[in-house]
Amino acid sequence: MKKLLFLLSTVLLLSPAVSQAQTAAPDPSRITLVIHGGAGTITRALMTPEKEKAYQQVLDQALQAGYAILKKGGTSLDAVEATVRVMEDSPLFNAGKGAVFTHEGRNEMDAAIMEGQTLKAGSVAGVTVIRNPITAARAVMEKSEHVMMVGPGAETFAKEKGLEIVPAQYFYTEARHQQLQKALQEEKTAGTPDQLNAPTKAAEAPKKVKMKMKAGKAQGSLPENNIFTEGKKYGTVGAVALDQFGNLAAATSTGGMTNKRYGRVGDAPIIGAGTYADNNSCAVSCTGWGEYFIRATVARDVAARVEYQQKPLAQAAQATIDKVGKMGGDGGLIALDRQGNLAMPFNSEGMYRGFIKADGKSQILIYKD
Repeated sequence: MKKLLFLLSTVLLLSPAVSQAQTAAPDPSRITLVIHGGAGTITRALMTPEKEKAYQQVLDQALQAGYAILKKGGTSLDAVEATVRVMEDSPLFNAGKGAVFTHEGRNEMDAAIMEGQTLKAGSVAGVTVIRNPITAARAVMEKSEHVMMVGPGAETFAKEKGLEIVPAQYFYTEARHQQLQKALQEEKTAGTPDQLNAPTKAAEAPKKVKMKMKAGKAQGSLPENNIFTEGKKYGTVGAVALDQFGNLAAATSTGGMTNKRYGRVGDAPIIGAGTYADNNSCAVSCTGWGEYFIRATVARDVAARVEYQQKPLAQAAQATIDKVGKMGGDGGLIALDRQGNLAMPFNSEGMYRGFIKADGKSQILIYKD
């Protein structure tokens, strides 16, 4: 008998630990979804009622898309992907259809997704023809042995996996193109050695093409003049979710910085910097000046404060944003733990954000108050 007990205890020690999520009974009352649509210089003085209404509509559509999945017993992973896709398909946000332009006049997008139960993650960077980069990031996570793929390689992978590929012109919006022209002119006026590059032919407006989109798919129906200039260094969309099984997930997607150069990649697709999820701590999605968020490993920093210091989520999130501010960076984040506690701190003038809980009541916020 002693020998049998010894063998059983050895097996248990050597076996992978069974997470609480795997044994937890479904509880629909715990479902929560939090989203952001970018941070930056967002003030009432610069916002028109029409623009504000347009943003609120899409943010609510995104919340409802993810909530519908959670309400039906779907996973947090499915919810954050669906939520981010709605924002990627809107020209209002700097992700997918609304991505900003690089110095060369291209739209280069990054995205990442992560699930908290297994710590599996996937991301893509510098992609130009994948309609929904967040779906490509999930494909990397689930259909490859890798975590990150970049550029043409990521696009080839997406094509092989049957993801929707669109012409590069699909991502063109006049408002974003004008933002690039303004940035190029500002550089020329500044006259610094690295900023004397005149607009290249590639930076000129690409030839517009008429796209026939499938029914129920994107839209671009909102007027382009409703696009708000959130700033050169901001503009990311993201979502974090808690499903009825107690599992967390996070997803982030971005077009990066207006006028970025030389294959620049920000924090959004970097696991632990702009995106992170762990059932033992929290799920985090960031938006802001990516270079600082990378250096401060912001998403993981929030999770570490929760897991190792046992800090309340709101306190951990605020402390991390304060850390970024002291470094000279700005932006914000959304975070969610397994108890349904959420945090949405930022140190910029505004951040598009919102949340919805099990009762189906959503709240959307833009400014600091």
